[in-house]
Amino acid sequence: MSQSAASNALKDLEHRYGVQLFERLGKRLQISEAGRALRASAQSVLDAAEQFENALNGHHGHARLAVGASLTIGNYLAVDIVASHLQRFPCADIQLHVANTEQIARGILNFELDIGLIEGEVQNSQLECIRWQDDELLVFAAPDHPLSQQKSLSDDDLLSVPWILRETGSGTRQAFDRAMGGLLPDLNVFMQLEHTEAIKRAVESNLGVGCLSAISLAPALARGDICVLPVPHRDMRRHFYIALHRQRQRSTAINDWIDSCLTRSSTTT
Repeated sequence: MSQSAASNALKDLEHRYGVQLFERLGKRLQISEAGRALRASAQSVLDAAEQFENALNGHHGHARLAVGASLTIGNYLAVDIVASHLQRFPCADIQLHVANTEQIARGILNFELDIGLIEGEVQNSQLECIRWQDDELLVFAAPDHPLSQQKSLSDDDLLSVPWILRETGSGTRQAFDRAMGGLLPDLNVFMQLEHTEAIKRAVESNLGVGCLSAISLAPALARGDICVLPVPHRDMRRHFYIALHRQRQRSTAINDWIDSCLTRSSTTT
């Protein structure tokens, strides 16, 4: 539809039902409170219509799927899942979007993403989070760091070093903050970076101590570029989740993607 045709159709819809779905701000439209209330239902109708049309066209289960993945998952797990999924469903159309957990959750809530793979727990009643895979954070440093020879670190040790951490809003940072409960106000957070590779480089250069997923650290540990600093008295375990909007209809494409994720997880554990 052209822009004018879409505008006229919207005005006709609002006039017919006596509801204002958008606020007009000059030439811009901003969704109204009534529009936000109806958006989930409208998206469900569109999802059902798309699934029906795909079935009629003989492409059942092969609709375009917008998948969000938080950074650790996106960089170290998601591409392999996409490859495995395409082997099972060669006609599938997967669009992968990588951002931090907070941004992925927002994309799902705004119906910009169909499904997400996230590292953090998101407290929102509109999101359904399916526990997917276990993970663990590791505290690490350069091999020649003063604490590298200790068998375990005490809380005093944790407070004595500068930290290079992921940004607020990331699942990794959420898990770190939870694990360091009671120490957070006194920790020396020297640097916050959005990318795991930048954090690893900074730690390798002895700028501080880091804390990232074991998945992201495996290659650097194998090369001897970094070493693990044991923190046995702090619980560094966490979970990965599959996240969906509760009011979004689960299409065949979404169910197939979930199955690919669960299958991939079971073969790697």
